[in-house]
Amino acid sequence: MIDDVWLADLLQHRAPVLTDAGAAAEVAATLSAQGFALDGGGLLSRTLQDALDGTWERGWQPADVAHAARRQVGAGSVPLLVALLAEHARRTDAVSRAPEGWVAQLRELGALDTDHAPAPGTAVTSWHRAERRAPAEAWRIVLQLTGMLRTTARIEVLVPPPSRWGPARTRAEGPVAADDDRALRRIRGLLAKAEATGFPEEAEALTAKAQELMTRHAVDAALLDGGAPAGVDVDTRRVHLADPYARAKTQLLGAVAEANDVRLVWYQGLGIATLVGIRSDLDAVELLFTSLLLQVAQALAAAERQEGRRSASRSFRRAFLLGYAHRIGERLAAARRRVTEEAAAERGADLLPVLRSRQEAVEARTQELFPRVRSSRSRSSVDAGGWYAGRAAAERADVAPRRSPLR
Repeated sequence: MIDDVWLADLLQHRAPVLTDAGAAAEVAATLSAQGFALDGGGLLSRTLQDALDGTWERGWQPADVAHAARRQVGAGSVPLLVALLAEHARRTDAVSRAPEGWVAQLRELGALDTDHAPAPGTAVTSWHRAERRAPAEAWRIVLQLTGMLRTTARIEVLVPPPSRWGPARTRAEGPVAADDDRALRRIRGLLAKAEATGFPEEAEALTAKAQELMTRHAVDAALLDGGAPAGVDVDTRRVHLADPYARAKTQLLGAVAEANDVRLVWYQGLGIATLVGIRSDLDAVELLFTSLLLQVAQALAAAERQEGRRSASRSFRRAFLLGYAHRIGERLAAARRRVTEEAAAERGADLLPVLRSRQEAVEARTQELFPRVRSSRSRSSVDAGGWYAGRAAAERADVAPRRSPLR
């Protein structure tokens, strides 16, 4: 017999069952058929908030949870999660107490929109009222989201969870951030133009200029702090990679990261990558990676049209992405070396010791966070046609300046 006691036991002690979409849907249909009101007594909201608290302690952050919910439960679960995050943020005074990155994620997800924030303990009912989903589907989302949150894997804690937040404080912005923002605005503007243009040569030049600015900004910052480890601001960032071809996309992210002295650790089963590097480098890597994702999608569509295909095979598409990533990595690394040499010649100084100290600081932080992680390379076979087509597309997305093309 299904009653409140049975439901509470299911939510708290048998959550792994609910991670299965079929099982969750079956229970949801039964609850709906028997007329169970969705969160009439607040049990579901309390349970989900308790599950969130446990998830934070296992190293997860708001954007990580939203990514996992979209990936495992479906896009329909994200509004519910945002309502839960909004309720949690108000309960914990996150705006005043949470780390800056945490607050930025909440803001990006819309969880700090006070005009639509649910009253305490009403996240589930507020979501259901706003979404107007059929009872069985609403139950399915709630049950499956509960199962997901209860069973999240333990990952590295990169920022303090809510249980370790201190008292409320006033946030201050340092003067260096303004310089970083100015450089990033220029890089973002160049990449936006590269994505929008219909002329491949113009896109090449604009993307090349963006990488050149990234490198020059990194060199200037290294000279400013003297390369001393104490002056290096090593940070972390998580990037979420959606299917299909998440692993191939990670290869592209890794190529961009490696060319800019950023280290990458990949949680394969979660579709989450962690980047470790100088904060300004992390920002630039994210920008360039996002732009290249769009450019490679456009290049793949063009390759399909050229071959007269309506849609390429899965193996061709995966190999195309891998080939593109491999060649982009080669070109980014060569462009970085060239710009660094030019900067050294302009200043009449050997920049390698300064840059090396920054690299060592990044390596030390990576080892501290991930002492058991080992490097690995994929040994799976790939479609040869897709691989070489991807490399050819990377040639057309050349990141070297027009005045000195890479060969």
